[in-house]
Amino acid sequence: MEKKHEYYDVAIIGGGAAGLTAAIYCGRARLKTILFEKSLLGGLATYTSEIENYPGFPEGETGTGLMNLFTKQAKKFGVTIKQTDVKAVNLEGKDKTLETFRVIYHAKAVIIATGGKPRLTKAQNEENFLYDKGISFCATCDAAYYTDKTVMVIGSGDAAIEEGIFLTKFAKKVIVSVIHDVGIMDANKIAQEQAMNNPKMEFIWNTMVHSFEGEERLNKVILKNVKTGDLIEVPVDGCFLFIGYEPNTEIFKGQINMNKNGYIITDENMQTNIDGVFAAGDVRAKAIKQVATAVGDGAIAGIMAEKYVAESELFENEIMQKDKIGLIYLWSPIDEKSRESLKVIEDIEREYRDMLKVFKIDVYKNATLAARLGDVEALTLYYTKEGKVVKKDNNIDKDAIIENLKALA
Repeated sequence: MEKKHEYYDVAIIGGGAAGLTAAIYCGRARLKTILFEKSLLGGLATYTSEIENYPGFPEGETGTGLMNLFTKQAKKFGVTIKQTDVKAVNLEGKDKTLETFRVIYHAKAVIIATGGKPRLTKAQNEENFLYDKGISFCATCDAAYYTDKTVMVIGSGDAAIEEGIFLTKFAKKVIVSVIHDVGIMDANKIAQEQAMNNPKMEFIWNTMVHSFEGEERLNKVILKNVKTGDLIEVPVDGCFLFIGYEPNTEIFKGQINMNKNGYIITDENMQTNIDGVFAAGDVRAKAIKQVATAVGDGAIAGIMAEKYVAESELFENEIMQKDKIGLIYLWSPIDEKSRESLKVIEDIEREYRDMLKVFKIDVYKNATLAARLGDVEALTLYYTKEGKVVKKDNNIDKDAIIENLKALA
C-alpha cells in the first residue's frame, strides 16, 4: 500500500515535558506543528505520583495532572498530536522525513524529545509494580510520598547513594542493596562517607533483586546473595531503582552524533550536528534530568526551530533570489571598520537599485543565517546571480565592488 504524504513546518518526536513545551512554542509561533508520542503523552512524568518542585504549583501536582495541562496548552495553539510510533527518519537536507506505518511526514525542522527509560533489574514481577505501584526512579519527585516509611534503593553509584541520602529526609529507613562486597560502592568517596554515617541508611551487601512481591502495591523485595544464593526477604513500602538510564535513540543512530552511552550531543541552542534538527530533554547528554530542565530545553528548541524555519524561508526566497544580481554583506555593529564600510554598501545600494539587491546580515545577531553561506566573519561580501553564490570577497572598496557588479551584469 502506497503511503500518504503530509507536510509540516516542525515535527516533534516525543510527547514528554520537553516535547510538549517545544510544541507549545512552535504552535504559538503559528508554525504548522505535529507531535508524535507512541505511548503516554507526558512521558515518564505521568508516572510520578506527586511533583512538588515544579515552579508555580506551591501545593504540588500529580505528574499526570501537570502533563495534562501541557497537552491542553499545546492543543490550544493548534498542534497536531499523533499517538503513533515513528519507525524511520531521514534528517539530512531541507526536506526531512519521518515515517510511520501509514504516512510519510515531511518537515522543515525536527525536534527530538524521545527521552529515556530507566534501566530495569529484569527481576521477577518487576513489571507489576512500575512507577505508581511501588517502584520509582526519581527520589526528588516521589520522596514526600514515603514520609515515615521504609524504602529500598537498588544501586551503589553516585545517583543511588546521593538520592538515598536525600530520601532519608523523608523516609524513616532507607535500605540499600549493593552488589559488591562489604564497604565497596561505585559512588564518590564523599557520598559514601555521608551514607555510611547516616543512621537512617542500612546496607545489604553482595545482593541483587530476585523478585518484587505484593498485592496491588509493592510490599516486599526478595534479594539474592550473589555469593551464597540465599534469598533475603525485605519488607518495604517502596523501592527506587538507580541503575542507570537508556536513551530512546535507536532510530537516529548513524545520522545524529551521540556520546558513548547513546545520548544526543547538542550545543546550548539544542542544535545537533544536522542543520534544522534539535534535541531536548532527557535524550540529550546532560547532567540534570528533571521536568523543569526538560521544559527549559523544550523552550529553547522550539524557539530555535522557529528561527530556523524563518531563516530558511528568508534565505531561499529572498537572499538567494534569482531576479537580480545579489550583494550580501556580513557585518557586525560591534566592529568599527564593519560599521564604517556599511556606508559604502548603502551608497552602492542606492546607486544600483535597478540591477542589484543588497542584503546586510548582522553576524552578531544572525550568526546562524550567516553560517548558511559558510562563513560568519564580518567584512565579507558574497555576490550572487540566478540564486547562486558566484564570488566571495573581503574587499569593501567601492570601486572594486562596482567593477565586480559590472562584470556580473
